[in-house]
Amino acid sequence: MTINHKMLWNEMKDYFFITVGLLLYTISFTVFLMPYEIVGGGVTGLSAIIYYATGFRLENTYIIINGILLIVALKVLGFKFLMKTIYAIVTLYFMLKFAQDILPKQPNGLPIKLLGEGQDFMSMVIGCMFGGIALATVFSNNGSTGGTDIIAASINKYHNVSLGTVLIAADFCIIGSCMFFPQFGTYIERAHKVVFGFCVMTMENFVLDYVMNARRESVQFMIFSRKWQEIANAIGTQMNHGVTILDGHGWYTGKELRVLCILAKKNESVNIFRLIKMIDPNAFVSQSAVIGVYGEGFDEMKVKIKKVKKAVEEIPKE
Repeated sequence: MTINHKMLWNEMKDYFFITVGLLLYTISFTVFLMPYEIVGGGVTGLSAIIYYATGFRLENTYIIINGILLIVALKVLGFKFLMKTIYAIVTLYFMLKFAQDILPKQPNGLPIKLLGEGQDFMSMVIGCMFGGIALATVFSNNGSTGGTDIIAASINKYHNVSLGTVLIAADFCIIGSCMFFPQFGTYIERAHKVVFGFCVMTMENFVLDYVMNARRESVQFMIFSRKWQEIANAIGTQMNHGVTILDGHGWYTGKELRVLCILAKKNESVNIFRLIKMIDPNAFVSQSAVIGVYGEGFDEMKVKIKKVKKAVEEIPKE
């Protein structure tokens, strides 16, 4: 496969999984959260609050706010990211509109309560699980659902701040705004919506961070084997993976030996173990989890480098 074909394939794969993530998010919101008037975070949550309070169509508010925020995405995230963001925003707009049109309605115009009356909490839990997985799927494939996701992605691009942490800060303000809408009833009823909204915010972002971190989790292998050369060749050629060879010395035997050190993604572990076992079933292998791996093929070091002014060297006087 040529480089251009590989790039095209990767782009197609990104758009496919972004679409899957948006579909999951649509199901999460329209099937589990919206029927029970459960508020959430992000621009979708803000749009829902306006819809519950005024009746103004949710998808229309969503597209208007995101149209403004796209200007930020163009300047900060670049044209390539912007194209996927526009695709996600437009796709989610039509998905939300279509889902509301085809779902059976309650007398108040909201989608039917799939789990029945009084199942607000259970519906919230299921909706948050779908929502968190949906957002993680979109982010993992270089996409964004727009809105506060643009802010989160912008900060995450330059700093090691988790996406969930940034979204929680923005969502806190959005959900808290429910207290200023008298259409939601008494202060007790408004507070009830806010509490449910905070639960949505916490659970959804917890699932988001969990899925994202699980995908990026890395491990370190230390391999002791007489067939170290064959194992290194197999891992380097078949898995296209870097291998570091360390010089060792056995305490008991007094013999010199070679130790293979490999840093890999956790989801590559099974293939690495399989190769080792095929070549040397008696190899001694240790696997340990690492907090983070940064560099080529792994995560980027997102830290600021302080500019240090060079001191002027004084010329010694003769």
